[in-house]
Amino acid sequence: MFSSSASNPDNMDNQSVNGSANAAGKSSASKGLGVTFWQAIKQHPSLVATVILLVSAVLFLTLNVNGHWDFALPLRGKKLLALMVVGYAIGVSTLLFQTLTHNPILTPSLLGFDSLYVLLQSLLVFFLGAMSFASINPIVKFTLEIVLMFGASLLLFKLLFSKSSQDLTRLILVGVIFGVLFRSLSALIARLINPDDFVVVQSASYAQFNTVNPQLLGISMIICVISALFVWRWRYQCDVLMLGKSQAINLGINYQRLAFGLLIVIAVLVATATALVGPVTFFGLLVCALTNRIARHMHHSERLILVSLIAMICLVLGQTIFEQLLGMAGVLSVVIELAGGLVFLLLIFMANRRRV
Repeated sequence: MFSSSASNPDNMDNQSVNGSANAAGKSSASKGLGVTFWQAIKQHPSLVATVILLVSAVLFLTLNVNGHWDFALPLRGKKLLALMVVGYAIGVSTLLFQTLTHNPILTPSLLGFDSLYVLLQSLLVFFLGAMSFASINPIVKFTLEIVLMFGASLLLFKLLFSKSSQDLTRLILVGVIFGVLFRSLSALIARLINPDDFVVVQSASYAQFNTVNPQLLGISMIICVISALFVWRWRYQCDVLMLGKSQAINLGINYQRLAFGLLIVIAVLVATATALVGPVTFFGLLVCALTNRIARHMHHSERLILVSLIAMICLVLGQTIFEQLLGMAGVLSVVIELAGGLVFLLLIFMANRRRV
């Protein structure tokens, strides 16, 4: 009473062979699909990044709305614009800074912007108190932070980047020293204030992507649009600048004016992003490393667009996952800093291996 397939060992062998062949076919098909997707990214990185950003934006706006469209869409729309503004500002400023310094592991935070921002928050809490600090007009506070950080950077650039001295390395070293000074002063103030005020300072010292103030969007978007016009105008000069200072000067580039203009744009973008969400150290390094890996070439006409899209994808998609899927069980800024730190160490190890 046995079936023919069970009684015939040849049929059993054929079935096993067919099953293994089907499994191998499925695995090869999945591998082929992955290879095809990667080739599409390599051939059209900006197009693929745009599609991913659109999908991420739709998920951010519509996921778990549960019918409350009149409340959710305006709130999430403003937060989406804020995340995209921050992504553009951090990504473009880091890319321009790496172009200017010819170093893929440097970020504008080395100039002390983050430390100055934390010191400013500490001073405000120390002199005003936690209650008065929380009641400050957001637009006034935002404008004060941008003006102070931009003024400090402009003074630093004027002193260390004049016609007689154009040492960019010394500028970075002085920025690092000032960053250490600002952090030390912030630590001193933290010991002088009471524990309740210290909690307020700590919360203001880390990037907060889920509590972006929509009132500050107008000023930030105007700053980003104006900076984008200047950066896009300088994109070909930035390509020449990557050849080195001497080669750029020999090819007719006014190095001092271009470098000073790039530093001004970097300072404005970093000040805007920091005042909007707080200090972010390694996020720009992370998105620039991904951009350099995916970009077809090193032309700024492609990399400026691509780094903006990748930065926006990281913030929008990451915030969607943490808010809607994980129920705010974690903080996006911590994950970003962790990933950026790992990328920083990986870039250092790769640079050392190339030297050996």
